Amino acid sequence: MQPTRRLLGLLAGWGVLGVPVIFDKAWLTLWLLAPVVLGVMTLLEALALLATPSPRLKRTIPAAWPLSVWQPVELTVACTGKLPVRLEVFDHLTPDMEGEGMPAALDLRPGQKLRVQYRARSLVRGERTLDIVELRLPGRLGLLQQTRRISVSSPFRVYPNFSEVARYALLATDNRLSQLGIRLRPRRGEGLEFHQLREYREGDSLRQVDWKATSRLRKLISREYQDERDQQVLLLLDTGFRMRAQDGSLSHFDQTLNALLLLAHAVSRQGDAVGLMTFAGSDRYLAPAKGGHVVKEIMNRVFDLEPTDSTPDFLRAVQDLGKRLRKRSLIVILTNVRDEDGPDLLEACRVLGRRHLVLLATLREQVFTDLHEQPPASVDDAFTRAAAEDYLALRERQLSGLRHAGVLVLDTEPRRLAVGLVNRYLEVKRSGRL
Repeated sequence: MQPTRRLLGLLAGWGVLGVPVIFDKAWLTLWLLAPVVLGVMTLLEALALLATPSPRLKRTIPAAWPLSVWQPVELTVACTGKLPVRLEVFDHLTPDMEGEGMPAALDLRPGQKLRVQYRARSLVRGERTLDIVELRLPGRLGLLQQTRRISVSSPFRVYPNFSEVARYALLATDNRLSQLGIRLRPRRGEGLEFHQLREYREGDSLRQVDWKATSRLRKLISREYQDERDQQVLLLLDTGFRMRAQDGSLSHFDQTLNALLLLAHAVSRQGDAVGLMTFAGSDRYLAPAKGGHVVKEIMNRVFDLEPTDSTPDFLRAVQDLGKRLRKRSLIVILTNVRDEDGPDLLEACRVLGRRHLVLLATLREQVFTDLHEQPPASVDDAFTRAAAEDYLALRERQLSGLRHAGVLVLDTEPRRLAVGLVNRYLEVKRSGRL
């Protein structure tokens, strides 16, 4: 129970009025009676507040939240008393969340239900719970207000941002993937796996013509091929300390998870199997599998993952993978390469390359691109840019060594990783290297 500004103002005014009473005793009795009356009124207000039943509360939220995406939250407040009640509602968020639209003031009649809507977003992935709802009930005289904290437990999960996956699925349905930056090159029925026979069309190459079928049917018949299916892709995710680097509002790790989910969805749509393995402080493994459910399984395996304090040990990761995966696959290593990784990373890729096709996706901090594109404004800026250029040159020499060893390399900024991965995967499918 807290006093309101009105009560404090009345008490202050009573104190100020005591000054003239000192000089004029005629008002002394009235002045002494005023606090007694105020005290009785305050007591009655307190009893009335204590007798007011708390409204019934219900919170409605999505069960799954994408990271850093605003989500609707709805509170249903129902009056359980026999008298109208005025109150203020405030839904408490966890420290790693942001909200807009709170608090809300309500006037409830007996038996009435009102819905309060606001929006919130979580800046951290994992299991989360919204719990405490705070109610502030002012007294009818405005002398006191009571604060009540009511538990309304609402658990939910915060996943990597899967909005791009949903957008990919929608655009793929309408054959508009170019809007995402994904390049689909028409091939007029050429590929690696036989699909069907059909009538010859203008633009078909002569090597597509099936001469036996042409002779039998007395018209030109072409063979139509498609990308090979039933292949495997394994996503090897670095969960070490380097992935904590931040570009914009998301860490490299969070942006990598977003890209990983988009690639997994694209692989599933192509009829291939996709799996996951993590290393550098976290050891989670999901064997490659086919079907639309795989993306959901991967999402459930990584939604609560956070970068660890470990340094990536690529050789050990490759050894562990070798015990689990036998069939030739496209191994996509998602990491942030440093110069100290050179010999171990090269050896790890060579070991993998004996059986698998390796794609190394390494993240490049946005700051290096900015330094390269902006002319220096001072001597200090010039020295900083020179140091950045030296670092990038060293990095490029390291990646060139990997390319010469047969490793496919994608060196990109985190915001371009998702589309870059899907494009590289589609290029591999079309090249037949897998």
